Amino acid sequence: MRLSAEPGFVLHARPWRETSMLVEVLSAGHGRVGLLARGVQGARRHPLRAALQPLQFIRFDAIWRGELARLVAAEAVDVAPRLAGEASLGAFYLNELTLRLAPRQVQQSELFVAYATARERLRAGDALAWTLRRYERDLLDALGVGFEWHCDGDGTPIDPAARYRLDPEHGPRRLLMDRGQADRSEAATGRALLSLAGDLQPEAEDMAALRRAMRAVLAHHLGPRGLKSWEMLGSLARLMPGAEGGSPGTLQPGG
Repeated sequence: MRLSAEPGFVLHARPWRETSMLVEVLSAGHGRVGLLARGVQGARRHPLRAALQPLQFIRFDAIWRGELARLVAAEAVDVAPRLAGEASLGAFYLNELTLRLAPRQVQQSELFVAYATARERLRAGDALAWTLRRYERDLLDALGVGFEWHCDGDGTPIDPAARYRLDPEHGPRRLLMDRGQADRSEAATGRALLSLAGDLQPEAEDMAALRRAMRAVLAHHLGPRGLKSWEMLGSLARLMPGAEGGSPGTLQPGG
């Protein structure tokens, strides 16, 4: 099968053998696609190299043979966001999470749109932690494992004054008042879940707990192997006192 002028976002690219690259792309029509780009590395810089950088929006031609498709041509559609510092780490997290959870060769139109939206929020410098929480929500929804964020797993409306643990298989579960501090620290406030449901940025004090609750859900779907970006962001937080409390614009460990 041949793909012609297929839109896609580059998630990851790495060298393969002496002159080639393996590239992972989130495409509009075929979901995550693995591409083999032959002859793009070497002493002379190949013109395709510039179009195969993470975050780049491209149109590409490829011929599918087995699990990987052979890249024939690619061109950049726009200029990729130029990011630095926390925003750069946030983009790495975005790409790694998508790479790990999006299935290959399964069309994910909603995920493609969600990724494009998150990419533009990174470019615009929107509050980083909130940008990532919104993308996590949209990713889970697109993959069919998200929740009805305005109600718990039993269909009861979320109480903004309560706390909820996010059960990956059931949905939000309300915590009882006598639960331990450890359980409560890993639970999101009802206020934050309702903000997520309404796409309204939560209050600053709710953001860290929402991040921890979402991470537990993502870890369930990722399996025993976590994300490199979680390790990197945890190291960053240790070097930046106050990151754990976090304002809505501050990246927190675990995304």
